[in-house]
Amino acid sequence: MWIQPVDTLELIVKGIFVGAIASAPMGPVGVLIVQRTLKKGRWYGFVTGVGAAVSDLVYAVVTGVGMAMVLDLIERPSNLYWLKVIGGVMLFCFGVFCMFSNPTRGMRQSGINGKGTLLHNAGTGFLLTLSNPLIIFLFMAMMARLDFVVPERYWLQALAYTSIFGGALLWWLGLTAVIDKAREHFQVSTILYFNRILGLIVIIASLVAIFTTIL
Repeated sequence: MWIQPVDTLELIVKGIFVGAIASAPMGPVGVLIVQRTLKKGRWYGFVTGVGAAVSDLVYAVVTGVGMAMVLDLIERPSNLYWLKVIGGVMLFCFGVFCMFSNPTRGMRQSGINGKGTLLHNAGTGFLLTLSNPLIIFLFMAMMARLDFVVPERYWLQALAYTSIFGGALLWWLGLTAVIDKAREHFQVSTILYFNRILGLIVIIASLVAIFTTIL
């Protein structure tokens, strides 16, 4: 089987992008990280994000391995066309969900009783993210759109998944730093506005991707 050449730098950039986008929506784990950053301190929030990033890595590997196993099928032009269209539709639905979801409803009840250890905070972030296997569909959509599957080259696969993990870590490191600095002015409504802006960006990007694929 002919193996398509891969630009290593492009693969790293794609991986960082995938990891950051998978982490960016403010779902239950995002709200928990915000809350712990405000109540316990920046590093408690960050290690919760590290746990979430590890869980994202697990799901990314599962998704990538599954797609690589059927690569011969999805490399056919007609199948690849529909896979990219479906990936765009899935991203559109993800954007709509971000715009209209309200993850702040249980914010006051979770994660504020005692600091606990850093390991405990990381573990709860991991388990909370792992309890949401629907993220696999988000990884499938992004990997399909970005041609992210790298078959039969294990060091490139390891680099790709490491980049995803790194992108997630960069997101949580930056977010907790911003929240820690702006704690005096931070409001719960900021989370809702952020989700709506992110959702709108994803909706626009997915529509552009769908139309460019069709045309």
